[in-house]
Amino acid sequence: MESIRVFCPASVANVSCGFDVLGFCLGPIGDEMVVHKSQQKGIRITKIEGQNLPTDPLKNVAGVAAQALIDEHPVSYGFDIEIYKNIKPGSGIGSSAASAAGAVFAINELIGKPYNRHELVQFAMAGEKLASGSAHADNLAPVLLGGFTLVRCNDTLDIITLPSPKDLYASLLHPKIELKTAHARAILKEHITLKQGIQQWGNLGAFVSALYTEDYELLSRAMVDKVIEPARAMLIPEFESIRETALKAGALGSGISGSGPSIYALSKGKTQAQKVSQAMLNATRNLAIDVDIHLSPINQKGITILETK
Repeated sequence: MESIRVFCPASVANVSCGFDVLGFCLGPIGDEMVVHKSQQKGIRITKIEGQNLPTDPLKNVAGVAAQALIDEHPVSYGFDIEIYKNIKPGSGIGSSAASAAGAVFAINELIGKPYNRHELVQFAMAGEKLASGSAHADNLAPVLLGGFTLVRCNDTLDIITLPSPKDLYASLLHPKIELKTAHARAILKEHITLKQGIQQWGNLGAFVSALYTEDYELLSRAMVDKVIEPARAMLIPEFESIRETALKAGALGSGISGSGPSIYALSKGKTQAQKVSQAMLNATRNLAIDVDIHLSPINQKGITILETK
C-alpha cells in the first residue's frame, strides 16, 4: 500500500454531564485525508482545502500527531498528507480531533498496523494538545473507536466503549462563529462545590446506565450539566433559547457540543430528530449570523478507509 484515503468524522464531546470524559461519533459530517508514502523521510502537509490552516507540520495538529507516531515507530520513508477540511476549526464538533486521528490512523495503515485503534489515541493526543493546550481524548476516542466512549483516565488512556441505543439520533446546530477550545477552557473555574460534584457524578452514572439499558427517559433526565454549561453559555448566541426550543420540540436533551459554539440535541428516532432540527433552526431566524444544521445517527465505526492504492 502506497497511499490511503480516509474519512475522519466529527464528534460531540462532554455530552452535558461528561465534561472531558464522554463523547460520541457523528455520521455524515467529517473531513477526508489522503496520505502518501514518500522516499523523503519526515512529515509534510502538501495540500489543505476547505479551511485556511498552516501547512507547517509543527503547527498543524495532523502533522504533530503524525510525528508523534513515527517518533515511536521509526520508518525509512516519509509521508505526504493532504487534508480536505469540512469541519470548521473552533466549531465544537472535533475539528482538531478529526485531523489528528485521521493522520495517525492513515499512517498506521501504511506502516502495517503496528498499533490498534485504542493505542493510536496516545499519538493523536499530541495534536489535541497543540490545538487546545491540554491533551484530552474525549473527542479522539469516539473518532477512532466509534459510537459512545468514556475516558476513565487521560493519563493511562483507560477508555471504555459504550453501547449506542439504535434509535438515537443527534441534531447539530453550528452558528458560524469560531470559539477556540483554549479560550472556552480559560473561563472555567478550577473548583466546584461538593453539591455540584454529586449532581454531576449522578447524572454521568445514570447516562451510562441508560445507554446500556436503552432507557431513553433516564437518558433524558441525566443530560443536565450544572458545572460547565453555566459558564460557557454566555459565549454562544441565544444558547438557552435554542436549547429550550429543542426540548419543547421533543428532544431527550440538548447542550453545548464540546466547547461550543455548536449546540447538539439527542432524540429518539429519525423523525423526531428531524422535527427537533427544524425547531432549532427556526429558533435562530433572528440571529445576525449564519448557521448550519446537521442530522446524524450515532456513527458506530469511527474513521473509515475510503480508498487504498
